[in-house]
Amino acid sequence: MLKPSYRARGRPASDAVSRLCAYVYVVLAIALAGCSVLPTDSTLPLGAYAPRPESVTLANPEQTKLGKRIEPRVREHPGMSGFRLIPNGVACFQARMEMAALAEKTLDVQYFAIQSDDTGRLFIEGLVDAADRGVRVRILLDDSNAVGRDAEIGALTAHPNIELRVFNPFSYRGPLEFMRAAEFVLNERRLNYRMHNKLFVVDNEIALIGGRNIGDAYFAASQAMEFGDYDLLIAGTMVRRLSGSFDAFWNSPLAIPLQNLVVFKPTKERLDAYRESLRSHHAKMEGGVYTRPAREGGPVANILSGKRPLIWARAEAIYDSPEKAKVESGEQAGKQLRERVERAAEAVRSELLLASPYLVPGDDGMKLLTGLRMRNVRVRILTNSLQSTDAPITFAAYGRYRVPLLEAGIELYEVRPQLGAPNVPGGGSLKSSSSTPFALHAKVFVFDRRQVFIGSMNFDERSDKLNTELGVLIDSPELAREIVERFEAVAQPVNSYVLALGPPGATGKPTLRWRTEENGTAIVYDKEPRVDLWRRFKVDALSLLPIESQL
Repeated sequence: MLKPSYRARGRPASDAVSRLCAYVYVVLAIALAGCSVLPTDSTLPLGAYAPRPESVTLANPEQTKLGKRIEPRVREHPGMSGFRLIPNGVACFQARMEMAALAEKTLDVQYFAIQSDDTGRLFIEGLVDAADRGVRVRILLDDSNAVGRDAEIGALTAHPNIELRVFNPFSYRGPLEFMRAAEFVLNERRLNYRMHNKLFVVDNEIALIGGRNIGDAYFAASQAMEFGDYDLLIAGTMVRRLSGSFDAFWNSPLAIPLQNLVVFKPTKERLDAYRESLRSHHAKMEGGVYTRPAREGGPVANILSGKRPLIWARAEAIYDSPEKAKVESGEQAGKQLRERVERAAEAVRSELLLASPYLVPGDDGMKLLTGLRMRNVRVRILTNSLQSTDAPITFAAYGRYRVPLLEAGIELYEVRPQLGAPNVPGGGSLKSSSSTPFALHAKVFVFDRRQVFIGSMNFDERSDKLNTELGVLIDSPELAREIVERFEAVAQPVNSYVLALGPPGATGKPTLRWRTEENGTAIVYDKEPRVDLWRRFKVDALSLLPIESQL
């Protein structure tokens, strides 16, 4: 009940609130209009700034405990590096915890997203534990998914051994998503440019790359979705080159210390409070697969002991320049990952296998793929179905390419969310949970079953032009064979829809058919299978938007 004095002013309270809201929105609009430049020491009006010194990776990794174990093997394989796939989500999380526990001198962490969920908090705890032992920890995060998290994660920068930088940050740091949306609209050209790299390096001796971010869905800890992906453990000279890519991004003008962005000062008290919340969370998770101590028998321990020996091969680290946007526009020289991958694809003689969860080839991609078919190269592509995708808006853009791809003779497979046969003939499983919906998240190319690309790059317009990406190109028939086994296990009809062209529809254009296997019976669908009307309507509506270049 409003007090009488409020009513005595002669204007309804709701009118006063409306005027106040209008005033606030005007102020916010003016404030956000000033966010059109990168927030740096010279543009942020906070008064006190953290220093931003350049730093580089560990110079003498061979002197660490890890180095003493690995370098003798490196000398036995001159010009090569060691590789091992870790395809299981739980094992990939355990690998990160093992690696963090092994760190002696340095730990470099670069991710598009670190979620503040169960596995994300355990991951952060592992980094803090390493810093407490005296390890220098550098964390580089993209800012596209950081809504409302700085208040907690920002406390890490009070630790003397932890540095945290944010790539191409938003100016607004609070929890209101509409504010970030407004800032994006006002400054779309800068803020649309994102760092999509994924890299985890310990003592400049071993590294982990692939397509995974940090969060429950990536490590089979979510009930809503399990992302199928690869992590690649790397040892040897390739690690130095990957560390060089980290240093390039870390020392880029686009990487801003987080304490220069938050509206509070990171203090020991804030850090202690965050530590306590991490400990409480760990206690809640105690006894599960994600909190088991790193002992003999873990994925990294088995690789280092030789129980799962490294595959030694020649390889190339490839990554976009931190200023890829300027390289793309011709403003400066630099590296572009997709150009190198496309050259490898153009050199294929017999077969190209491609797995990408988000598939929007664009004109250049279609030219590449159809050019291969004109040379009678077999092209097989694995992507998500409309049922399994977590990005309907990207699927809407992909939809218009399906008929042209099939008309060119390209084989197209769309993963189902429930796998009928999750086991891999060569050993292992495609997923950890039998009930959680499955979605493809791996970004892999196999060239003539001899050369492999694994990394963060999707085969879409965003990875091509708007995101920076990272990966490795490896000459290894053995590694290629392992990936092909998993590709073919996912692509079989019991796990995926095998697409084909149907007879012409009312418009005279070919229609689509989805061939699959359910309960031991072969089935052919003549419309998008097992999709509710709302999801189908949403994708049809999204397909009308002229935003393919953003996807």
